Parts: sequence; C-alpha cells; structure tokens
Amino acid sequence: MEKTRPFVFINAAMSADGKIATVERRQTRISGERDFDRVDSMRAESDAIMVGVGTILADDPSLTVKSEKRREKRRRARKAENPLRIVVDNRARTPVDAEILVKGEGKRMIAVSKQAIVEDVERLGEKAEILICGEEEVNLRNLLYLLWQRGVSRLMVEGGATLNWSLISQGLVDELYIYVGNMIIGGENAPTLVDGKGFTLDEKMVRLELLSAKRMDEGVLLRWRVRK
Repeated sequence: MEKTRPFVFINAAMSADGKIATVERRQTRISGERDFDRVDSMRAESDAIMVGVGTILADDPSLTVKSEKRREKRRRARKAENPLRIVVDNRARTPVDAEILVKGEGKRMIAVSKQAIVEDVERLGEKAEILICGEEEVNLRNLLYLLWQRGVSRLMVEGGATLNWSLISQGLVDELYIYVGNMIIGGENAPTLVDGKGFTLDEKMVRLELLSAKRMDEGVLLRWRVRK
C-alpha cells in the first residue's frame, strides 16, 4: 500500500452471474441478514465510506452504522457515530435531500470536479463539505491523498461499478470483499461488479490473490487481495 493514501477495500454483493443490480439499475436484495450484519460491522470499523453518485441516484443509501452497540462503541472511542461519508460526484448531481445528507450524525463530503456548476456546488455546500478535486472528473489519487492527510487510514468503498473500475484500474484498491448470491439476474446492460472501459488483451489486467472463501447465508463471501 502506498504510504500517501488510506487502505482501500471494496465491499459489494453480486449475483452468481456477476450483476450488482437489475437491467433497470434498481437495487435488489442479493445477500441475507448475516451478510448485512458483516457489512455494518465493517462500516463501523472504517474511517470513511465512499460511493459514486450513480449509487446515490439509483439506491439512495444512507451508509449509516445500523447497530446501536457499534455506534456506542464509536462514541466511546471519541468518534462520530458514523464514519465520514463521501460521494464522488464529478458534476455535483447529488440531490440535496439524499439520505446520505440528511440521515444520521457525522460528517459528509462531496468530491467534485471543476466542471460542476457553481450553483449546484453552493447548494450542496450547505449539507456537506465540498472538495474540488480534478478538472473534468474527480482525481481519485489526489482525493485519497487528501483523505489520508485528514487522518483517514481505512476507506470502505460501496460502489458502484464505474467507481470500482476507476479505483481498480488506477491501482488504488488493496482488497475486495465480494458476496456472491444464489441468483441469476442476467441482462447485457445490467451493471456488473466492475464496468468502465475495461482492459484489452494488450493491457496488464489486475490480478487477485484469494485470501478466504466462506459460505454465508445462501451464498459465499470471497475475500481477495490485489496483487501489486
């Protein structure tokens, strides 16, 4: 891991055929209660949680720690009940009434590019800290460096497919926790775990090392390390 960025891990749930949502890009329940509790535990143990604006627009998650015991543990450690919640939003499209901005205690940050409309940035600035980081799109490497400077040492990424691609293709991910559920979603236009441009045969693809495979609920939880 680079010393100038946090430890970054992606957590996601996908169907047996690699889809993370339906063809309408609507969230569907893939994992069960045990996995939900695992995700909540990982949120509570993280310094920050990051998502792309596409996830905000499609799913409207709050990204809060659900367990009162875990929130209390964070308070006893003199931390906010919820980790810093970050939206990567090139053009400041996050709705001002999004769950992430109105639900739960804790700080919020929206990372935008210089292409974002000033009025939209000002509007969102009333609900969250705005970080202008990049020309036409958010410079993720620079964003991670700025987060590291602010004391974020462990960053949890919860999607979506475009943000996953951007981070992985730039070598900015250390581990992946992937829950594979017992269903087939299908659809050539349904989002997969990682979308984006994709690698060609002439490019060096990202290789993973399997750290563990554990049966959970009606599926399996895979933990991968990214080979450097």
